[in-house]
Amino acid sequence: MYLPDTTEDVRARAATAAVLPVGSHEQHGPYLPLATDTIVACAVARAIGDAHPVQVLPPITISCSHEHAAWPGTVSISARTLHAVVRDVADSLRRSGVPHLVLVSGHGGNYVLANVVQESEGMALFPGSGDWAAARAAAGIVTSSRADMHAGELETSILLHAQPELVRPGYETADHLADDRPHMLTLGLGPYTTSGVVGRPSLASADKGRDVLAALVESFRPYLALF
Repeated sequence: MYLPDTTEDVRARAATAAVLPVGSHEQHGPYLPLATDTIVACAVARAIGDAHPVQVLPPITISCSHEHAAWPGTVSISARTLHAVVRDVADSLRRSGVPHLVLVSGHGGNYVLANVVQESEGMALFPGSGDWAAARAAAGIVTSSRADMHAGELETSILLHAQPELVRPGYETADHLADDRPHMLTLGLGPYTTSGVVGRPSLASADKGRDVLAALVESFRPYLALF
C-alpha cells in the first residue's frame, strides 16, 4: 500500500519532505472494504511520490471513526492519540534529516489533523477542500461534496481505478442521499443511513478515479513550494 523503498532509495531521493497517508478502519457500505480511506490516502500518496521528490511513508490505518461505531468492523483511536502519533512521526523525520511533513488525509472525520498542522512548523494537510473540488471537477464527478459523503461516487471511483478487485458487486444500486445530517457528531451516521452509504456510487467509474488522482498530483505542486 506504499512504495517499497530501501534505505538507499530514500538516500538517493534526498527528499526534504515526506508524505504520510492517514486513513481509517471503518464501514464503507456492503461493497467497499473497511480499509477504503487508507487505500484512498495511499493511492494519493503513491501518485504524489511518482511525480514529486518526496519520501512516501507507510499509512496510519486506524484513526477517528467514532461516527461509524454503529457498524461492525469499525475501529477507532482517540483524537489525542492520532495527534501524538503524527507529532512523533514528524519529530522522527526531523532527526533523520527530513524537516517537512505533508499529511495526506483519506478520512474527513480526522478533524484533529488540521489542529496538528496549525500547531506545527513545516507541516501541511493535503488535499484541502479546494484541491478536492478541483479534482472532482476535472474528473467529472457529478455528486456534490456534501451529498457524496461516504462510499459514494468519489471513493468508489478511486477504488475502481486503484484496486478494483476490492470493490464488491452492489455499488451500482446502493445510492442513498442524506444531505441533511444536523446531529451527526452527536448521534453518529446511523440515523441518516441504514446501509452506511451516503452518496451515489452508481455514478462511479475507474476513469473518474484515474482523473481524480491526476488532478490531485497537479494540485500538490504548490505545497512543495511552501517549504
